Amino acid sequence: MVGLDDLRKVLLSERETGRLTQIPQDLFDRAHAAVSALITKVYAIEDPLSPEARTLIEETMSIRETASDIFSIRAKKILVLAESQAQGQYIDREETKKMMPPEREMFERIAGAIGTCQNAVLTTIQQVLPVEHEDTPAVAQVHPFPQDGTTAARGLPALSPTYTLVRVLADMDAFMGVDGKIYTLTQGDIVTLPERNAEVLVERNIALNMNLCK
Repeated sequence: MVGLDDLRKVLLSERETGRLTQIPQDLFDRAHAAVSALITKVYAIEDPLSPEARTLIEETMSIRETASDIFSIRAKKILVLAESQAQGQYIDREETKKMMPPEREMFERIAGAIGTCQNAVLTTIQQVLPVEHEDTPAVAQVHPFPQDGTTAARGLPALSPTYTLVRVLADMDAFMGVDGKIYTLTQGDIVTLPERNAEVLVERNIALNMNLCK
């Protein structure tokens, strides 16, 4: 079994970092066992309204809520990793090693679903490029959807930014990238960031451009 204090320590660790923490593979099973044991004790008390019973019930609820919070935080981190995986971005494999088997299954299913949907939607998109001819008005030439994040159509913004691999040199507050994603980074993280955001961090000596280190 696992106690409430143990779960709170795990929850605090998960909240303090944007990365998955290493937790016991049977953490939630042990939390379930602890809840079952507390409920058994409650049923054994003759007066269900006694202070002792109320204390046990409150502890039961606290364990359930704390375990739920841990799952919620980890699930959000895994969703971000799954999206990055589907988009072909760099993922620290140490992160996937910290997932429990059910979490790994969720990660793989979500990444696969995103990739499948992305291919189904984006491969049907085409952009029209105006081509000037000497003796004829501008005509439309069809080009595939650009995959490199560059502006393919004159007068249209790029559909997605280019990314740069960086190593984070210092902890920083969460920020929104030009791609609309929220980034929570800590010292030592190696991540892909939109090029514009990466340039700012590198200029401020907050990050190191890993592409330049090759």
